[in-house]
Amino acid sequence: MYYKDMLSYEITDKLTIKLKEISDIAAKWAAVLGSFPPSIKEIMRRYARISNIGSTTRIENAVLTDVEVDWLDRTLSQDGRTTSFEQNKNYIANKLSKERERSIEEVAGCRAMLEIISNQAEDLFPLTETAIRGLHKELLRFYPPAEHYCGQYKTSPNNVVEKILQRDVLKTSDPGPITEAAMNDLVAWYNADLRTSPWVIAVAAEFTFRFLAIHPFPDGNGRLGRGLFAMILLQSHDTNLKAVTPYIALDRHTEKNKEEYYWVLRKCSDGKFSQDPKQYKIEYFLEFILKMLKEAMNHDVNFYQERAVAHNTLTESMRKILETFKDHPEKKLALKDVLEYAQLPRSTTIRILNDLVTQNFLQKIGKRPAVKYQLVF
Repeated sequence: MYYKDMLSYEITDKLTIKLKEISDIAAKWAAVLGSFPPSIKEIMRRYARISNIGSTTRIENAVLTDVEVDWLDRTLSQDGRTTSFEQNKNYIANKLSKERERSIEEVAGCRAMLEIISNQAEDLFPLTETAIRGLHKELLRFYPPAEHYCGQYKTSPNNVVEKILQRDVLKTSDPGPITEAAMNDLVAWYNADLRTSPWVIAVAAEFTFRFLAIHPFPDGNGRLGRGLFAMILLQSHDTNLKAVTPYIALDRHTEKNKEEYYWVLRKCSDGKFSQDPKQYKIEYFLEFILKMLKEAMNHDVNFYQERAVAHNTLTESMRKILETFKDHPEKKLALKDVLEYAQLPRSTTIRILNDLVTQNFLQKIGKRPAVKYQLVF
């Protein structure tokens, strides 16, 4: 049993300065968020949630855009009710292409997992292996081949793989007793350390890295690991960090720095699992996480607030045209398509399309007469 009451790595003076900087940034944005009306914050949360779902699945090689993820989410959330993915699966696949069925299943499962984390994070503390297994079941519940191993620890070896280059990054724990013992140690350490450590982000970094190094499940470890990181921030005793987390898309910034993400995982581990977490160099992973958090906090809260305010000032006709694009996420629409779908006068439609491009709700592709428009999320 290893180090259940302390971090497995040293928080140096340099890291302390960076942790304090993130704490100050979180405090600043938490105060700003407190001044926003609920209607604006609701839109901001949704932007961040959709972006996180899209990004964390694309890190693992899914292909749905944020616009398509947004459409799928709205399809499964009609009239404030959650509808069944199974009932809508064929409709969704026909809309977004049956060739991308695996990506659709991954997005739907990730959406379900993150919804539980968002709504029930505090109820999941103290953390249990049963809860982690349950989140894994949600993550893969819509992927039929995973039916026999959802929520079950691996029975054959697996590695962390950089999928684009098909390159092994980290040789993970052996299946069986070693994985089971490592997960038991990790959960016990986390429950003892979270509420006593002065640096929640440092605890979250260690937990997430060790989880990824164990790679306890046959599939879905990367998405689940990033979801668990968000859960830890939401379980935090740092009220500012907890307040800001729902309004940032951390995984979007990780996706943009995906090569560095995999490089850091290897640098921390020298490419292999260790039963003694003190053999890792987790400080490198913490530095990466702090950089991503700084980017997210300094960009996302302000960006999503501006988007939410702009959204709330749209005219009825602008909303109608925007809904036309949201209803056809798989298409780039020409003027004639928008005229057909929206049923508005030609001059009004042209003016609104130009306004929506100016406000960055749409982007214009090509030149006349072949110009088309595409939704920007």
